[in-house]
Amino acid sequence: MNVIFVINDSLRSDHLGCYGNEWIKTPNIDAFAKKGALFTDAHSEGMPTLPYRTSCFTGRFTLPFRGWQRLEPTDVLLSEVLWNQGVTSAMITDVYHMHQPTMSYGRGFDTVKYIRGHEGDPHILDESIEVDVDSFYKGNGKDKKVRKVAEQYLRNRAHWKTGEDCMVAQVVKEGMKWLDEQPRRDNLFLWLDCFDPHEPWDPMPPFDEMYIDPDYKGQRISFPIPGYTEGYLDEDEIKCIRALYAGKVSQCDKWMGVFFDHLKELGLFDNSLVVFNSDHGEPFNEHGFIRKAFPTPYIEETQIPLIIRHPEGWGAGKRFDCLVNTPEIMPTILDFFGVKAPKHIHGESLLPILRGEKDKIRDFAISGQHGFCERIMTHEWALNCYLPRAKHEDELFDRVNDPAEQDNVIGQHPDVRDKLELQLRRFLRSLK
Repeated sequence: MNVIFVINDSLRSDHLGCYGNEWIKTPNIDAFAKKGALFTDAHSEGMPTLPYRTSCFTGRFTLPFRGWQRLEPTDVLLSEVLWNQGVTSAMITDVYHMHQPTMSYGRGFDTVKYIRGHEGDPHILDESIEVDVDSFYKGNGKDKKVRKVAEQYLRNRAHWKTGEDCMVAQVVKEGMKWLDEQPRRDNLFLWLDCFDPHEPWDPMPPFDEMYIDPDYKGQRISFPIPGYTEGYLDEDEIKCIRALYAGKVSQCDKWMGVFFDHLKELGLFDNSLVVFNSDHGEPFNEHGFIRKAFPTPYIEETQIPLIIRHPEGWGAGKRFDCLVNTPEIMPTILDFFGVKAPKHIHGESLLPILRGEKDKIRDFAISGQHGFCERIMTHEWALNCYLPRAKHEDELFDRVNDPAEQDNVIGQHPDVRDKLELQLRRFLRSLK
């Protein structure tokens, strides 16, 4: 038995065909979903990048305890538990934040491969390499940090010639190489962690033109500055940015197809639990701002794709509407390997749901950013509670009649707000 866990960072579930999108081409992920169990209401518990992975690695809720930080020496990690059971493991990733010194996210893996060069990773430092930042970046007269990140990234990718060189391709090829090198294709755990389609949104041909309006003649902004769009970006520019993001989504889908095909060639679909996931979504002006500019846990950021393909076909082709959080990842993987989960974890295995033995884990999901905001969701409601440093008013949304969360109805339903907040506070206090 093997487990292969695949992440596409910053991937909105509503930008995949299997989740109902009708304009972005994702045939490979969609085909994978037809053979797997698709969770329609999965949410990232702690956001953004590192809290999500901490939750997955520890099986614990992070929201009341920690935010963006390293793993602690006292953390008992998924990789360490499996190492103790003799499972051969690898983490292959281009997530720059994970391979910064002292972060410890490679702990417990037999093999760790960090692929350098994404985002602002100081990988290529040769300043003689000329880059055309202004073709991809639009300033606002204030933020110079984004321009420096853009300059660094463009130097990192200056040597690229074809789509084979892009970041997601590099991660996938290293993952396939590691699998090829294993003397036995059994008792393996691969954590394949792709930072794409995270910004910068610079898909390679043909994906760079796939969704662009042919009549658009403006700047192609791969590096928008996080913040409010009013006075900074016009509607056509926002539409172009979203088209570039969509191109990167389709580029990722292509390489997911290459990877899934390789798993089939190796026979690994026959004896592996294959999980496809993301850490959070991405805002594109749904609430007046672009990129993760503010600690606001709206649905376009919290909801994530989660597709699980079990080798015995459990839940294959079915859609599960139960509310799911990321602490469920660790116990699900341990359950598949037949390993008892540590007592201190908070999550529960999803395999009983796939088998039809349970229909839910709990009646709600939570999300947010530590120290800024805390969110609780039922199927009917979503309550965003903001802590003082967030400088934002609480919000309540009717998920049934307002799925895009555009109308704050907290004033009309004080009873709902009080009930949800009490449930949230009691749950967070119960966590040890």
